[in-house]
Amino acid sequence: MLHDAQVQGEVCTMIQKKYSEFLPSLQSAEELAAQVDRLCGSIDLLRAQIENEVQRDLNVAIAEFTELKQQLERDTLILSVLKKLQEFDTAIKDYNAALQEKKYVVAAQQLEKAQSSLKLLESRKGFELKILKALGMELTVQTQNMLYQLGEEWQKMVVWKLPPSKELSSLESARQTELHLCTKLLKEEEIADSPVTSVLRAFAILGELHTKIKLFGQLLLKCILKPLISHPSLQPSVTEQPEAVVLRFETIEPNSEPSSPVEVFDKIRLVLEVLHIQLLNVPVDECVEGEKDGRTVLAQVLGDMIWGELSDCLIQDCLVYSIPTNSNKLEQYVEVIKSTEEFEKALKSMCFLKGDATDLLKYARNVNAHFANKKCQDVIVAARNLMTSEIHNTVKITPESSVALPKLPDPTAGDHVKMQKASKTLRNEMVNLENETKLSQHTFSLPACRISVSVERLMELAYQTLSEATASTDQCCIQLFYAVRNIFQLFYDVVPTYHKENLQKLPQLAAIHHNNCMYIAHHLLTLGHQFRYRLTSMLCDGAATFVDLVPGFRRLGIECFLAQMRAQKGELLERLSSARNFSNVDDEENYAAANKAIRQVLHQLRRLGKVWQDVLPATVYCKAMGTLLNTALVEIISRVTALEDISAEDADRLHSLCRTVAEEGPRVFAPLPEESENRKYQEEVPVYVHRWMTFKQLMLILQANLQEIVDQWADGKGPLAAEFSPAEVKSLIRALFQNTERRAAALAKIR
Repeated sequence: MLHDAQVQGEVCTMIQKKYSEFLPSLQSAEELAAQVDRLCGSIDLLRAQIENEVQRDLNVAIAEFTELKQQLERDTLILSVLKKLQEFDTAIKDYNAALQEKKYVVAAQQLEKAQSSLKLLESRKGFELKILKALGMELTVQTQNMLYQLGEEWQKMVVWKLPPSKELSSLESARQTELHLCTKLLKEEEIADSPVTSVLRAFAILGELHTKIKLFGQLLLKCILKPLISHPSLQPSVTEQPEAVVLRFETIEPNSEPSSPVEVFDKIRLVLEVLHIQLLNVPVDECVEGEKDGRTVLAQVLGDMIWGELSDCLIQDCLVYSIPTNSNKLEQYVEVIKSTEEFEKALKSMCFLKGDATDLLKYARNVNAHFANKKCQDVIVAARNLMTSEIHNTVKITPESSVALPKLPDPTAGDHVKMQKASKTLRNEMVNLENETKLSQHTFSLPACRISVSVERLMELAYQTLSEATASTDQCCIQLFYAVRNIFQLFYDVVPTYHKENLQKLPQLAAIHHNNCMYIAHHLLTLGHQFRYRLTSMLCDGAATFVDLVPGFRRLGIECFLAQMRAQKGELLERLSSARNFSNVDDEENYAAANKAIRQVLHQLRRLGKVWQDVLPATVYCKAMGTLLNTALVEIISRVTALEDISAEDADRLHSLCRTVAEEGPRVFAPLPEESENRKYQEEVPVYVHRWMTFKQLMLILQANLQEIVDQWADGKGPLAAEFSPAEVKSLIRALFQNTERRAAALAKIR
């Protein structure tokens, strides 16, 4: 119990202590709450006063302020507009005063100010004045008036006297062209105040300088500069008069050759120097303070406008023609490069040209590439002209004459010695055949035939171009080599197309074309090898070859000739189709038809022989004529063996027709003009006519009796058995002989 009483006492003491600490805080809080209540009352009272009294006065003040602000803005705008109108009016008055005193720069500046003021007035949106339209019209009128006066002044300073002809760049028109520069020689300190400077600056301020100078530049190009480039006989002449300098043309002795670049550069430089002294060395803008060289002179403006066209004309009408056509003349071209550099240096000193290297100088310096391009172009043009020339103009080539290559330009001494040594080495290294026999010197030669003169020249052109390549730079050498390849590829595409109709219709041209292709293919086999060690190293590793073109050329010639052969075969068969199958030739009408067909076939073969004689190589001629004659014989043999009934008179007449063919057929084998030399070919008819012996056996059967036929058969081992089958012989026996026991016995032996 005592313990509980102690605990309760301690708790009471703690409560009293806490209460004594809390009471002051409570009192402070109550006082603070009372102050807050009073403050809230004051705020409510103040809010009520603001809402009822101050807000109303504030709204009135804001409205008044806004109205005053708007009024101020309107007044400010009106004031600025009036100020700009005043500036416009002042500028126009000053302009008129300056124009009357011919102070063109000041007048132009005043017009510029007036234009600026008018633009500002027009930009005021919501403040449009009817007077602005009138002011704009007035400004336009005054501007045009000043431009007119400036134009009048310019025409007095620069006077063109042109001929009535519309073609101003012709030689006759150029002789009548004059340019009068009515300005005196000006000292440096007087340039800024000169009339020319005043007029040009005024044009610049008004934005019309480029238009005016562009027209002047076009006339300068068309009437003076381009004629000087195009007509070598023209020479510029400068005449000084008291108030003007006159530029006109004089003519010297006519020259059909294009002018050299050195001469052209001198002429143009003379013209531009006169223009520079009298007209172009005037500033067209204000000099920036502290920058002595900051001004722009008229020469710069004019140069920017016409230099591109002028340099193109110099390249196309002058430098192009100065590019050498022979590599030996390339060293002389250094003079042209030096002249081009001096020409551009002179133009830069006159401020006519700016920058470093131009297209003109780049073109001149790149002479090796241009030489190669021009050479290749000339080669291709020359080759195409040869390809489109007449084929029938021919030249005879023989193993003796055509083994040697076409004459080539002499190589350099070093190369010549090198080639001789190489040839000697090759001869020393040749391996003899096992039997120590030597081939004929004509073993690999093209046989005697006729080719087109144009093709011979084409091959000479190829050799000459390759020879030129050996003395050129690496890049030029490569271009020329592939130009030669392009020649042959062009031939492959052009000739069959361009001469297509003639090659189809004319047998002689087809034969010549065949020879042309074989001639080209013959040279292509060794063409690359001959120049292999003389060309650039980049072409020496197997690239310098033409062998890949050989099959195409051979195929081209063969296909053309075979097409002509097919056409001739068709004509032969068409003629034989009128022979009425050689049946019933005992009838006079049928015999006449068959005889006519035979005569027409022989006539066609003789006609072909004449146009192919001395044109085709002898072996090709004989093979072609043998093929055509064989076609006729095959048709005759098939028609006769197909007959079911041949009377004795029919057999005699058929034999007569065949004898005509047998006698006259060999005569068409005349490949050479000398008759005596054709005998060996006529004796070898069976070699070229596959069915010749068959035809001879047919003639024998037509005149033989049964026993002779059986003897010729000889149990399948005789000459008759070598040409006819048993069925064909039996068919002929049945057609020729009546059905008797002898015929039956003979038929039994044919097996």
